[in-house]
Amino acid sequence: MQNKFNKLSWAVAIAAATFAGQASAGGYQINEQSVSGQGYGHAGRSSNVHDATIVFGNPAGMSFLDRAQISAGGTYLDVSSDITVLDAEGNLGGMSTGPTPGTSEGDMVPGKLVPFAFYAQPLNERLAFGLGVYAPFGSMTEYEEGFQGRYFGDYTEVRVVSAQPTLSYRINDQWSVGAGITYNRVDGELRRRVPGNPAQPFDPSADIDSRVEGDDDGWGYNLGVIYQPVPETTLGLTYRSKVDYTLTGDFRAFDPAGNVVRADDASLDLTTPETVNFSLTQQMSDRLTLMFGASWTRWSRFEQILVTGSQGQQITQETQGYSNAWAFAVGGEYQLNPQLALRAGVSLDNTPTSDQHRSVRIPSDDRRIFSIGAGWTPIEDLTLDFAYSYLTERSTRVSQSRDDLYNGLGGATYTADYKNEAHGFGAQLTYRF
Repeated sequence: MQNKFNKLSWAVAIAAATFAGQASAGGYQINEQSVSGQGYGHAGRSSNVHDATIVFGNPAGMSFLDRAQISAGGTYLDVSSDITVLDAEGNLGGMSTGPTPGTSEGDMVPGKLVPFAFYAQPLNERLAFGLGVYAPFGSMTEYEEGFQGRYFGDYTEVRVVSAQPTLSYRINDQWSVGAGITYNRVDGELRRRVPGNPAQPFDPSADIDSRVEGDDDGWGYNLGVIYQPVPETTLGLTYRSKVDYTLTGDFRAFDPAGNVVRADDASLDLTTPETVNFSLTQQMSDRLTLMFGASWTRWSRFEQILVTGSQGQQITQETQGYSNAWAFAVGGEYQLNPQLALRAGVSLDNTPTSDQHRSVRIPSDDRRIFSIGAGWTPIEDLTLDFAYSYLTERSTRVSQSRDDLYNGLGGATYTADYKNEAHGFGAQLTYRF
């Protein structure tokens, strides 16, 4: 299964096969599809036409490009987390077994590079074609061996890679429209521990390692429109559709010696949500441009993680209870000279999670992201973009309990405060033909 995904991703993504660390958008959504846009906090995502990354930002924008170009790059995400445990206990037969043995070290998100590549080609004065490969969704948490919250999840990975052919049509000097289809491939793995020996209650050395993995593909689409009432003002609106998946794969449970003690087929229904983005780009002077953006994501589609076996029986069920969420951004760009543009932006990203259902798998909260960047054009046909973003989350609490351990005779609780932050380092090359 992993080999099948790797072959596909190498074929469609060239060298961009390994997606994604903890996302810098809410939930498990990823914002890293443009480093030029990262510099101003993606505030002008649907309205600011810089380069071929507009294929993702707003397909209508391709018709504003005067010649063919390719943009490729990536952002490296370095995430750190501090965990303060407030309670971690087990019970067996209604009797407390005391604190759950183990640790909560934090820093459970490995550093990851999120790459992308886009190509845009004007076909005539009104029509343009584009193609993009990128990661719209992805998340990963990998806790240490013996993590105190391991009965609720100790490893989570979701990776989505998308390929998007797109067309744009310039209706007149003011209006442009665009549409694209997306072929999407998802690959996921969930792990948690199950206590295995009542004679050694909640001893990490006696735990069963439960793993589920699966993959699927699905089709989606996106639509965009750009309206430019005057040359200094550009408004953009983009819609990205939901994509439905049924991940199929394997369930395996291993004893401490590495032997398979249970095996079955596994299935998981997953819908990645639709999003709507609106942005405004206003040229204030020959040098200064300001931008504003707002995004809405229908996260209410992510209600639960329900994995079923070959006979329809429940393997695992974890309520997520996401709600729809908004994100806002403001940013600006200052053209210092013909070769160098300076950028800055601030984003506010509201979490779709709730205090009731927040889990160790995605322990996130409301986010503030501060970005700076620069675009350097040493020659007319080549631009190098660089950006840095600092993400800080509101301190949040994870509080989980379950009573289905030891064949229904035991339970566990885990309550901890999380403080997450991340640094994003981006670089991008754009070449115009």
